[in-house]
Amino acid sequence: MPSLFVGIDHIGIAVKDLKSAKTTYQDTLGFPILGSEELPERGLEVLFVDAGNSRLELIGATRPDSEISAFLEKRGEGIHHICLEVKNIEAAVSSMKGRGARFIGEKIEEGAHNTRVAFLHPKGSHGVLIELVEKPQE
Repeated sequence: MPSLFVGIDHIGIAVKDLKSAKTTYQDTLGFPILGSEELPERGLEVLFVDAGNSRLELIGATRPDSEISAFLEKRGEGIHHICLEVKNIEAAVSSMKGRGARFIGEKIEEGAHNTRVAFLHPKGSHGVLIELVEKPQE
């Protein structure tokens, strides 16, 4: 059976202050910043950091009811999720659901940079929030 996965796309890191986190990662740690994007429908602003063969995604809330607000309140800053790139998100979600995987939400959503995303529920993956991402065809 061919793999549905391309590889690790990024590791998401929830931060309370995106501007401060950018300064830390860029100026103090020396990571190149690849760009940022606001996702108003999800209450997020994300900033991508070049980590060599992968990326880090710094995630900040733009409103109190954002997708990461409860996480930050409960756990504080830190690793939020691991994102795996898939070739075909519909096939990956269908295959995983067929084997009993639990997803958050019922549909595939729009992500940053015109991607399509789905999230596996952390209760079904030993406490790890896993994001699946399909990048747009070039």
